[in-house]
Amino acid sequence: MATLDQCRAALDRLAQNLSSADGEVRSAAALDRSVSCRITDLDTTFTGRLAGGALRDVGCVPGPPPEKADIRLTMTGDDLVALVDGRLNFARAWSGGRVKLEAGLRDLLRLRTLL
Repeated sequence: MATLDQCRAALDRLAQNLSSADGEVRSAAALDRSVSCRITDLDTTFTGRLAGGALRDVGCVPGPPPEKADIRLTMTGDDLVALVDGRLNFARAWSGGRVKLEAGLRDLLRLRTLL
């Protein structure tokens, strides 16, 4: 089971990857939306903001998210680390029920480039 520190490190790597991306990925990440990532096995939620092509202001709260974010992800810590490391395909994880993604239709259409 991934630890809280490993999950935070994975999100830091994701933030760094987004900020250095270009082309379609950079364009897709250029949304200005609140984001939450609920880690079910750690009963923790990471919150932040996707803005200007970067993931910013990442914080951590125990339990479920305090507010409903525009883009909401739910998964285990191991799956988060595997996704960021490239060992888990997002589309397969999502279609298999390992990862849950909730967002408005417009956001989903823009985010498909990232997935």
